[in-house]
Amino acid sequence: MKKTLLLRIIFVLFLMPLFSIAQTTQTQPATDSESDIKYPTFQFKGLIQARYLESFEDDVDVLGAHHSTGNVTQSSFDIKRMRVGLNTKLSKETEVVILVNLADFKSDTKGKVLENAYGKYTFNKYIALTGGQFRPAFGIEELVPVDIIKSFDFSNQYYEFGKNGWTSFQIGASATGAFDVGKIPVDYAFSVLNGNGKNAEMDKDNGKQFSTRWVLGLSKKHEINLGLNGGFGKVFKEDVFAIGADITSDFKLTDKLSFDLQIEYKQGTNHNLYFSLPVASRTPDVADYQMRGIYFLPNFRYVVDYNKLTSLEISCRYERFDPSYKVDSNLRQTYTPMVSLEFGKAYRGRIEAGFQIDRFDQNVPDTTTYDNNLFLIQLQLRL
Repeated sequence: MKKTLLLRIIFVLFLMPLFSIAQTTQTQPATDSESDIKYPTFQFKGLIQARYLESFEDDVDVLGAHHSTGNVTQSSFDIKRMRVGLNTKLSKETEVVILVNLADFKSDTKGKVLENAYGKYTFNKYIALTGGQFRPAFGIEELVPVDIIKSFDFSNQYYEFGKNGWTSFQIGASATGAFDVGKIPVDYAFSVLNGNGKNAEMDKDNGKQFSTRWVLGLSKKHEINLGLNGGFGKVFKEDVFAIGADITSDFKLTDKLSFDLQIEYKQGTNHNLYFSLPVASRTPDVADYQMRGIYFLPNFRYVVDYNKLTSLEISCRYERFDPSYKVDSNLRQTYTPMVSLEFGKAYRGRIEAGFQIDRFDQNVPDTTTYDNNLFLIQLQLRL
């Protein structure tokens, strides 16, 4: 009874006002091109990321794991992602999105392969409702596909917050939209999630995780956006939380040279770590186990437009992440310098080369918590 009442209160406080806006706002008349569209429409998407990896750290393999025996694989070819997706528009307002990663078949597929599987109904620009398995908005990286990010992969904090139910692919529902406050454009998102990752048969407990994201457009000229994130919930009857702030900008230095910067900070309860520890070896309070991290990602882009080569990009992400800074702290610093050659528009083709350099305050033998110098060359093709 209490749960039903809580959900009703949340619905009234957050969603009903948005429905009111949607109902009172006049629908824009369809243009000739819109009226000529025959539904349903289908758009197929694909992505392959093939890589060559080489570890330059003694006794550390290409996956970052230390081996005290010294018998390690220090060079290897790999397929990071082989994605196939389908976007179906059932009508102007309704769409269904499916995305699978076939590269997950190279290992245990439990909880893998299926990534996006959701339906979305857009009333207007003020509100759209999404339900199913999707990436909830809770930071910069959640809103950007991995194939157009300015580094080899997402940050360490993205994956750790994903294990704790705030980012990456989650099952639940979300309301998103945009409006203006004076001259400032605002994007928002409210999400309610199971919080136990993708492809789970059911929620691991009766608790849910509630999160929100707000993005304020501070400068249209330099594309400066400020993002604020917050969330709370219950996991196995324990209170958990997460907060974050981020800023993005894009400066055009010359006609061909531009500079963009991403800065993102996150902090929250690491309940995934807490419940993975034996009861005897952890403190009684889950709030003692908190993760936090920050990264800086500067990127220079030079437009070439020579034959098939579209642009040259140089970036270097620096990240500090600690999975439990209050208890048994072990700070991880990661440097990821990268050079990227773009072929075609929107990263249709891309060749990347660089390093991932990890440094821990304390190395733990025979684990992935160990200093590493990894060289990567990655070929990316997308459609």
